[in-house]
Amino acid sequence: MTNEAQLNKAQLDKAPLDEANEVNEADGAVGSSARVNFAKAAPKAFKALIGFDAAAREGLDPALVELVQIRSSQLNKCAYCLHMHTTDARKAWGHLPAVAGGESEERLHMVAVWQEAPHFFTAKEQAALALTEAVTLVAQGGVPDAVYQRAATHFDEPELARLLALIFTINTWNRLALSTGKVAGTDER
Repeated sequence: MTNEAQLNKAQLDKAPLDEANEVNEADGAVGSSARVNFAKAAPKAFKALIGFDAAAREGLDPALVELVQIRSSQLNKCAYCLHMHTTDARKAWGHLPAVAGGESEERLHMVAVWQEAPHFFTAKEQAALALTEAVTLVAQGGVPDAVYQRAATHFDEPELARLLALIFTINTWNRLALSTGKVAGTDER
């Protein structure tokens, strides 16, 4: 095949992607086709998810909530939710010293490597992060008894149930954002 033929084939192969990107640049979603607006198309389901999320958070430390949501979003590669929850964490009141009433940049940077930097997180936060990873990656080996028991030593039953519900909801939000092509930095709450 000549260089010109290779170039033409490459342009033809790329054309569908260019067209999809052009269509989506208008709505802000680069690289994916126009997607359903879930909140408008399924308002009852969306409101139910919001209610479930609110019930899950009730009584949990706001800083812990954000750490769990950040870790799950990292594991699920959900840029939309990761941006939202790191932004929210900077505003959340936690029990550790933080910048201007929110989560410290230092701890936010360490969430992805919390196991290698345990001194940045309390034992309770580490237990929650371990449970978050196990539940988020449940298809890779379930939720080991040791991980569950570790969390159970730091959370009473009602707290543990709400922590699990929080992990369920952030995984659902991640899947919703990824499936509907949400764009990081466009907080559409």
